[in-house]
Amino acid sequence: MKAIVPVLFASTLFVGGAYAQSLALSNSASPTSSSHALTKPDANYSVEVEKHIKDLHAKLKITPAEESQWATVAQTMRDNAAELDSAISKRDTLANHGTAIEDLNAYGDIVQVHANSIKKLSTAFSDLYDSMPDNQKKLADEVFTQRAHEGKKVATK
Repeated sequence: MKAIVPVLFASTLFVGGAYAQSLALSNSASPTSSSHALTKPDANYSVEVEKHIKDLHAKLKITPAEESQWATVAQTMRDNAAELDSAISKRDTLANHGTAIEDLNAYGDIVQVHANSIKKLSTAFSDLYDSMPDNQKKLADEVFTQRAHEGKKVATK
């Protein structure tokens, strides 16, 4: 049975800006077990990144005046996806012959890339967000909160 690692990708997809790819573990035990290999189920991740960028553009109702700032956000999402893909590929390479320590370090690298990606996207999105009118900021807040809590009921005021 494969367990999805949503922590890396739920926020990466929306907040981290990566691609619609799931990481799977060969068992549902801890991700540090040497029997677990991260796999990349879809080599067409760039298509998924572009699809996600387009979807987010529509949901945030990006205006023509915001396009230049949006372009920075979109490029950050693409760059983050490429960096994450590289870290995952490195770990995939170790999957069949790496030591437990190499596996742990490679997994740590993935997590670090993910954390860095969130910070990069936050910085890029901040400039766009600051320029948005209040009603669009509220929409962005809802879109990001909804995505972060997907499947959970979010309390409203």
